[in-house]
Amino acid sequence: MLLAVDVGNTNITCAAYSGRDLVNEWRIATSSSRTAEEYGVWLSQAMALDGLVLSEIKNVIVATVVPEATFNIKGFCRRYFGVSPMVIGEEGVDLGMKPLIDNPKEAGADRLVNAVGAHVIYGGPLVVIDFGTATNFDVVDGEGNYIGGVIAPGVNLSLDALHKAAAKLPRIAIDRPERVIGKNTVECMQAGIYCGYLAMTEGLVMRIRSEYGQNIKTVATGGLAPLYHKGTDIIDHVDGDLTLTGLVEIFYRNN
Repeated sequence: MLLAVDVGNTNITCAAYSGRDLVNEWRIATSSSRTAEEYGVWLSQAMALDGLVLSEIKNVIVATVVPEATFNIKGFCRRYFGVSPMVIGEEGVDLGMKPLIDNPKEAGADRLVNAVGAHVIYGGPLVVIDFGTATNFDVVDGEGNYIGGVIAPGVNLSLDALHKAAAKLPRIAIDRPERVIGKNTVECMQAGIYCGYLAMTEGLVMRIRSEYGQNIKTVATGGLAPLYHKGTDIIDHVDGDLTLTGLVEIFYRNN
């Protein structure tokens, strides 16, 4: 089996694949100080609950936006699987697409992998909207090349900033409000976070389409994507496994 590992700022997702078919996936909070042994104990126990064992993993591919975690992830792979993982962005890994930006090395691994996964499934041109720690808008042309995008603060980052900077504003859960004009503090905050990010999403997609010159498709991913999809018609598809799909595709493009 192939293990696809997506190291995000908030969570690490590990997914086992038989060929291109997803077997199962598991998540753990991201910590740059977690050791190879800690990864091994966690994943072995998580897989065992689903009737799987570590020895079934024969290959590993990794995308990470947390460079500090890479060393221990590599050590974990060598110790428990006996393989050196394929790491997005490292020498010799062919994405099968071109990052057509000023400095290709600046592009986050997750953004490039999302572009590959989205183009494989939905074609192009398209905009990939990732509601993660940051809210990313990544533009992919008709040939599958990554041509740039937009980075904005993530929804949860904005909520944390409000709570920490304003003494009287509570920590709230993100929810779709019934109205824009709130009648109490929580409703006002929910309207600002939900409707505000919805307006930003719609506005940026419209500006991207205008600049690109075509009415290109939109695909949303990330934990909050389904919630924001409910509030707008500007998101055409929601795909929570976009990064994993891209990782599997890149692995087979190199093998």
